[in-house]
Amino acid sequence: MADRYFPNEMQRYIPEPTATTSTTAIDKAAVVEAANNKDSITGLLSLPYNTLCDTLKRSAFELRDMVVKETWGLSGKRVQDYTVYTGVLGTAYLLFKAYQVTKNENDLNLSSQIVKACDSASIDSGRVTFICGRAGVYALGAVIAKHAGDERLLDHYLTRFKEIKFPSDLPNELLNGRAGFLWACSFLNKHIDKEIISAGRQRAVVNEIIKAGRKLAHRERYPLMYEWHGKKYWGAAHGLAGIMHVLMNMELRPDETEDVKRTLRYMINNRFRSGNYPSSEGNESDRLVHWCHGAPGVALTLVKAAEVFGDQEFLQAAMEAAEVVWNRGLLKRVGLCHGISGNTYVFLSLYQLTGNMEYLYRAKAFACFIHDRAQKLISEGKMHGGDRPYSLFEGVGGMAYLFFDMIEPSEARFPAYEL
Repeated sequence: MADRYFPNEMQRYIPEPTATTSTTAIDKAAVVEAANNKDSITGLLSLPYNTLCDTLKRSAFELRDMVVKETWGLSGKRVQDYTVYTGVLGTAYLLFKAYQVTKNENDLNLSSQIVKACDSASIDSGRVTFICGRAGVYALGAVIAKHAGDERLLDHYLTRFKEIKFPSDLPNELLNGRAGFLWACSFLNKHIDKEIISAGRQRAVVNEIIKAGRKLAHRERYPLMYEWHGKKYWGAAHGLAGIMHVLMNMELRPDETEDVKRTLRYMINNRFRSGNYPSSEGNESDRLVHWCHGAPGVALTLVKAAEVFGDQEFLQAAMEAAEVVWNRGLLKRVGLCHGISGNTYVFLSLYQLTGNMEYLYRAKAFACFIHDRAQKLISEGKMHGGDRPYSLFEGVGGMAYLFFDMIEPSEARFPAYEL
């Protein structure tokens, strides 16, 4: 099991430095001291937060430039994989994040250019979700067009989005199914107008998800259950955690709300003794501590449940899952889906909900670990850079996105999952 992650030898908590004065000279001295520190991660963690964020921001820009070059520049601006998950749309999403941080119009314009290429490349695709389908192209394109003040392009993408039709065999999960389409609806409504995608359109999809979940359910044990490729997955990418997360963005009827709560309680009551969560129903292998499978993705969903329902049980379970992430979440991969970058968002989410500085410290610790060591460990073959090493969900694109999010931790959101 331990071959999947690095032992976490970092201090459990280092209080944020307090200083009576704050000057550029002091910050420069702190950076030098961190660089000379025998334990460089401890040195980074000892920096004032603003100083650390300046360091992470510089790294984010360097990674952004690398990702753009490798996924867009060297391809001759041709799109082979258009998705947010492993394709060039993930690069556009990263550039949009950079724009949100800096308001640099160059990032916005390049992001728009990439989305236009993805629009052409996705025409014959039957995939309908945000992360892996056309909904991501049109939703992200519309939001970028709004920021650019391009009404014609905004109308184009919204029209294309509203024309999306579902194949008859569409599953329900986040990456490839109905939940992934619904997330795109929520993304549009948040960033453009709360009713740009009508409640009626969303309600029809919710009805199908609830109907399918109840059909497969074992009513005495769990009220909702779903299958993907023959397995009843629990995680964020393909299973219960992701679907429940999206349903909590919707206007649910009282009986549906109760079904969501009971499904989450079933998961809590049937987790492993370690506090981790099975990847699928009946799976007894306690190995995966990923956003896609295991405690990290479930923790983010439980944080949302605690926020939406105000239930202490869900908050407690989220904090217990976060302990698993702290102990076993320094994965030997860098990305969002199944890497350290994605796991860091568990701590950011709990920090936002609770205000507990220990969670912000833990997010800093994970971010400092990959900032300090990821590139070296990858070059030495001790860490996997991802099958698509520059992508958003598997590679350093996700690392860059995280570093941008660390600048304003109260506003951080796991991309394409948290709203």
